Amino acid sequence: MSVLENKIDFAVVFRVEKANPNGDPLNGNRPRETYEGYGEVSDVCLKRKLRNRLQDMGCSIFVQSDERADDGFKSLSERASKAEELKAAGKDKEAYAKAACEKWMDVRAFGQVFAFTKGKKGDGVSVGVRGPVTIQTAVSVEPVDITSMQITKSVNSEPGEKKSSDTMGRKYRVEYGIYKTFGSINCQLAEKTGFSEEDAEKIREALISLFENDCSSARPDGSMEVLKVYWWRHNSKLGQYSSAKVHRSLTVRQNGMEAEMSLASLEGLEPEIYDGI
Repeated sequence: MSVLENKIDFAVVFRVEKANPNGDPLNGNRPRETYEGYGEVSDVCLKRKLRNRLQDMGCSIFVQSDERADDGFKSLSERASKAEELKAAGKDKEAYAKAACEKWMDVRAFGQVFAFTKGKKGDGVSVGVRGPVTIQTAVSVEPVDITSMQITKSVNSEPGEKKSSDTMGRKYRVEYGIYKTFGSINCQLAEKTGFSEEDAEKIREALISLFENDCSSARPDGSMEVLKVYWWRHNSKLGQYSSAKVHRSLTVRQNGMEAEMSLASLEGLEPEIYDGI
């Protein structure tokens, strides 16, 4: 695989309609929002969706959801301890990190802390990997309207339950919102993890199809849609401009039920623009 020679910045603009894009478990699973009422989707949630898409594309993924586990392991420690490549590295931290990066796409992309590699005598090695791909929390361009719906439980969960079968519950959703998020791929960290040009292309493909195969009762098919992906490829490893300046060059506005996007010109740096699937 070819080494990543150019810094990359990217942006994703997506639409949410009558869905809960990222519930807050500490707030009754209500969609996340700022104190000013702007909707949020955490970076952790977005990376989960990216991992799922990469797994759908055939990539080997370390941090797998239980329901998506394709290797029979139900914990990260078990997956790491059973990997022959990591066993061969022993206590050599550099060899351990290199083996983990070579084996799992998400480790060489996002990094990972292997803090559970303890032997029976507690003499294991703890390894941290810094990944080159970073992504920010997505924020809506305007405050979102969050509505709730009362639902009823039509059957008891356990035999002999005393609750009535019409016990009330509640679910929340964002009526409509345009969200944007930004990210970057750092060449210096890519060299350390072995993240390649081919890996960068897979990240781009995953962003374009971010919400495919991601449906649930909170996010029905079609309720979340990638509108545009902006992909800035700099002409060097350090880049012509800072990531902050590149990200600021994109302006997104919400006009009724539509998104309006405009770009400020950056000399010598034009993004590739892709429609979402």
